[in-house]
Amino acid sequence: MKRKLWHIFGPVACACVLVFAGLLLPLPLDKPSDAEVNRAATSLNQDVLLGQQMKGAAAARGYVPFIGSSELSRMDPFHPSVLAQKYHRGYKTLLLGGPGTQSLTQFVDNQNVYNKLKNKKAVVVISPQWFTKMGQRPDAFAYYYSPLELSGWLLAKRGGVADRYAARRILQMNNTTGLIHQCLLNVAAGQKLSTNQRFFLRLQHQLLRNEDRIFSRFNRTNNIKRIDDAAKKLPNTATDAQLDTLANKMGTQASRGNDFGIADNFFDKRLRGKRLTRLQGSQANFDYRRSPEYGDMELLLHEFAKNHTQVQFIIPPVNARWADFTGLPESMMYQTVAKIEQQLRAQNFTNILNMVPDGAKKNYMTDTIHLGWRGWVDVDKTVRPFLENQQPTPKYHLSNYYFSKKWQNKVVGAN
Repeated sequence: MKRKLWHIFGPVACACVLVFAGLLLPLPLDKPSDAEVNRAATSLNQDVLLGQQMKGAAAARGYVPFIGSSELSRMDPFHPSVLAQKYHRGYKTLLLGGPGTQSLTQFVDNQNVYNKLKNKKAVVVISPQWFTKMGQRPDAFAYYYSPLELSGWLLAKRGGVADRYAARRILQMNNTTGLIHQCLLNVAAGQKLSTNQRFFLRLQHQLLRNEDRIFSRFNRTNNIKRIDDAAKKLPNTATDAQLDTLANKMGTQASRGNDFGIADNFFDKRLRGKRLTRLQGSQANFDYRRSPEYGDMELLLHEFAKNHTQVQFIIPPVNARWADFTGLPESMMYQTVAKIEQQLRAQNFTNILNMVPDGAKKNYMTDTIHLGWRGWVDVDKTVRPFLENQQPTPKYHLSNYYFSKKWQNKVVGAN
């Protein structure tokens, strides 16, 4: 009987073992082509952010990471990816982010990118809206959770304040299970991983790497045509002033159907009618001055400092007319930005474009909180020279104080 069962199920069992064993070995796959990397770099696809293959290849081939969230998807003709392509800038953009991505997600998901930014440059868009009372939303963290990147982070030598802080914050997202969860508990407690934990974590990491190498080339959103179409709306040559004039004209044409200067397609779909009435005064109690997000942002600063990465930070504004309508406190916004700037400058991250005072400029925002048209032109005026010109070697002075509850709850700039 046993022999019969073996004849029936034995080959299947052997095949499963061989397949599983094969997935634990490095796969001899070709490197992604330049066309595949170029397509992935602007796709904003979730799999690119969660994986290593495509974004790692892009960073290694000189693409500049633009790290942010939902604003990266606002691809009008003045978006950084469009301008870089149209005017053959000395850089290509690697867009890393999406709706709901904040510092903690970017810290976990871009581990293999940070390692490739040694003495290179990056652009980070910091949204004041990230700095809520709870900081990173657990459901958004779960959506962008990358066990591949997190297991790679755990396998490096872990210890110190930053690593313990990171492990605690990831555990607070309530999304990890099994071996990774147990390893995070060790790091959060300041303990080393056991030999068995490291052995099985390496196997899991290799399995995830192989999956990424096989599947990262498929099912990817393609924004190449979208960028090409946007680039066709721009003149072959243009000064900053000419771009600003054109952006003002396009913005006016696209937002003439509402009183907020918001793109009509967004306003009609998301705000018009009863929804608008319900939102009046709805942000009067919003407060971004106290948040664990300040500690999470510090994790990113540690990664940049470790690799001597030169970073241009951009702090976008809120649509001023929308802020007035919803009651968003102006003084709170200014105090929030003052706190963000203080944390950056105190540690010698001095390349900061604070755009918050510009929220009232005409055709500056494409919707309520996202840059568009003239706002992107102003971003370009800062980002382009930062990326194309040589910058002084940064000398960062990090302080673990910025991981503390005391700092997270401190209000800066209050009278």
